[in-house]
Amino acid sequence: MSQDGRPIVELRGAGKSYGNVRALHGVDLQVFPSQVTCVLGDNGAGKSTLIKIISGLHQHSEGEFLVDGEPVRFTTPRQALDRGIATVYQDLATVPLMPVWRNFFLGSEMTRGPWPVRRLDITRMKKTADEELRNMGIILDDLDQPIGTLSGGQRQSVAIARAVYFGARVLILDEPTAALGVKQSGVVLKYIAAARDRGLGVIFITHNPHHAYMVGDHFSVLRLGTMELSASRSEVGLEELTNHMAGGAELAALKHELAQVRGVDVEKLPEKEDLTAPVVASEGTSS
Repeated sequence: MSQDGRPIVELRGAGKSYGNVRALHGVDLQVFPSQVTCVLGDNGAGKSTLIKIISGLHQHSEGEFLVDGEPVRFTTPRQALDRGIATVYQDLATVPLMPVWRNFFLGSEMTRGPWPVRRLDITRMKKTADEELRNMGIILDDLDQPIGTLSGGQRQSVAIARAVYFGARVLILDEPTAALGVKQSGVVLKYIAAARDRGLGVIFITHNPHHAYMVGDHFSVLRLGTMELSASRSEVGLEELTNHMAGGAELAALKHELAQVRGVDVEKLPEKEDLTAPVVASEGTSS
């Protein structure tokens, strides 16, 4: 928490409508320093709309959006960035053929010399990029190599370190492990934990409950634009989180139909009563 106990970012009953389409409704979310808040949901659950509201791309049409306890209504991503809210999207907004150091400072290059003959301070940018990456535990042999030659996990890590360097207090990560294998996903999860340890509030958007449970402190599950579950790590186990994420109620409703299909094992599918019980932490559940 912040020194006065308030979250950095808070949504109260927030929602967004596009004409007659209600993409998000009644969402409550709090993001504290040094915590990873995981937002889970399937395609169409409302995760993208939530990101756009917090990052300043879209404005909420209902409820409240507060930063440091102050109601805000961002009209541009620049305004969100000025308040310390940085977003790392899946495409990373990098230029694959440019060197790592150049991508690190893309749009915010260091310069030297008097105007109008100012020029890029390449030496300082390389030194700073190397130091900042090492501070996050990222060691690259050659910062001159095109960033497109790095693995997906390494590119995500560079984007995280860049956001930390440029003063992010809240870091939104949009499905950072979605297109990665097991090993590279582990790399990204390590740097998400490193960002949390640096004091950032992290919003980890994902559809993978196993990845979320490895680093998450609080879990929010979206379904069809509403918050189906909001619980801290001590209140929910991985099994319950997976059931909510996977739509366990719908699976239970289909159990009878699936039982008629030859070769389908339905014994381990949840029963409806299993999903209506209060959510409690599973004893012995670990990441």
